[in-house]
Amino acid sequence: MNDLPDQAALDAMEAALELAAVRRQTQVAREMLTRLRQTIVEAMNAADSDAASPLRAVNERLVCSALKAQLDADDCNRTLGEVSRAAEHDPLTELPNRVLFHDRLEQAIAQAHRHGTRLAVLFVDLNHFKQINDTLGHAIGDQVLQRAAHSLAGCIRESDTVSRHGGDEFLVLLTEVKLAVDAVAIADKMTTTLGAPSRFGNNVLRLTASIGISLYPDDGDEADVLIDRADAAMYLAKRHGVGRFVSHGALLAGKQPPPALPLAALRQPPNAPEGTTSETEYHLNQLRDANEQLVKAAISAQVLQGNAEQSQRDQIQFLALLAHELRSPLGPIRMAANLMGRLPVAEHPKMHSIIEREIGHMTRLVDDLLDAGRINSGKMNLERQIVSLAHVVDGAANACRPAMDLRLQHLDVRLPSSSTNMQGDPVRLAQIVRNLLDNASKYTGNGGHIILSLEEPEGHLVLTVADDGIGIAAEALLTIFDPYVQEKTAVNFNRAGLGIGLAVVRELVEAHGGTVVATSAGGGKGSEFVVKFPGYSGEIRE
Repeated sequence: MNDLPDQAALDAMEAALELAAVRRQTQVAREMLTRLRQTIVEAMNAADSDAASPLRAVNERLVCSALKAQLDADDCNRTLGEVSRAAEHDPLTELPNRVLFHDRLEQAIAQAHRHGTRLAVLFVDLNHFKQINDTLGHAIGDQVLQRAAHSLAGCIRESDTVSRHGGDEFLVLLTEVKLAVDAVAIADKMTTTLGAPSRFGNNVLRLTASIGISLYPDDGDEADVLIDRADAAMYLAKRHGVGRFVSHGALLAGKQPPPALPLAALRQPPNAPEGTTSETEYHLNQLRDANEQLVKAAISAQVLQGNAEQSQRDQIQFLALLAHELRSPLGPIRMAANLMGRLPVAEHPKMHSIIEREIGHMTRLVDDLLDAGRINSGKMNLERQIVSLAHVVDGAANACRPAMDLRLQHLDVRLPSSSTNMQGDPVRLAQIVRNLLDNASKYTGNGGHIILSLEEPEGHLVLTVADDGIGIAAEALLTIFDPYVQEKTAVNFNRAGLGIGLAVVRELVEAHGGTVVATSAGGGKGSEFVVKFPGYSGEIRE
């Protein structure tokens, strides 16, 4: 497992096949949600008949199908995340593999180019690893690789990256290196850390490595070039002795590495210490290691069990909320259907209006679930065009005003006289405004005030929705835009909704290149949501 690049390629291929299978399952879940929308259309058509029984059966099937579709979508998204991570990490060391490292290196080069900074690539090759593998076995060899990976990762910052390049080779990315000596200092720290004696089974080994260093932009401005030149410097270090590091700049200048350290332990290949541990001590060490592993496994099992139980409780709570939201419109629909059989024909339009209103509510709930699925899968597509944001805001406000009138709420709309053009999807922009207004109305009491304003400062468009409602607690502001998250105070005030609307707002705003921020002075002091979009620059962005 420690020196089989072909096996790594097979593992990557298997991971890719698993990823494709999970994506197919996710597509099946999305198709099921689409069928739900078709069921709603059928329910709306059924509302025109006087028979209540078929309508009730359609809505019961809708509830069951929505619950099953949500469960299937959650399972697919969770499995997709696990498979995606496995495809980007080495299974033995759990470090990023060469594909993920290459992507991070290209991103770091682009950032360094923009900011005029430097970065370094270190090519680390363990010395005498084949001897360890052949004499002590593959199990010890795997432990050595894991120990080396842990030691190298401990020498760098969290913003840097250590990856397993293959076999006994590792690549290290150091971002924002100010001077070449900074990379040299890290290489020296790595050789010192690896050289500390470590026990592997019944053997004590001192690991050594040869390290090559390349710098951006000094030694190249492309990822493959930097890796190749660090590799060439590493082989120069290996030719001049154990435990060395050489930069590519020194290689070009023809400089020789510094003299070897006068330590016999670093000049000799790693091996077992003189003498062997007694048989009694050997068995005691094995027993101690087994007990440690047992304790770690028990603790890990408890943590996993706790996480699984919490996830199950969250899922049950969400499904109960979903069932309640989908069941609530059934009462008015059932009542209206029953009355249509007894009332004169002149009263039927009023009953039709009740049924259409409640089916519209159910349609919005299913649409919210579909939008949440698009957010999780990254498939929130936009149909961009040049649009007047003021016109979109005015239309959305008019659509939301009837619901606010029922609560005797005052809506103050303030729009500029300028064009307020921007590039975006008018349907999705209207959805942003409606979701923010619905949220403000839902958590503002009867007779409350809501302000909707649009400004155009310095080439930007700033949309603000403010209310004098129940407000938001400081700790809730951190997760206010997360899917399915609802503050306890908000749930007690108004039990409507699934906690999806604001998550959709954030996704759509960011898809338009904007930002959204929520602020509140606390409970009972109202809230304010500020959306900032880039103005129209005259260029169409895809």
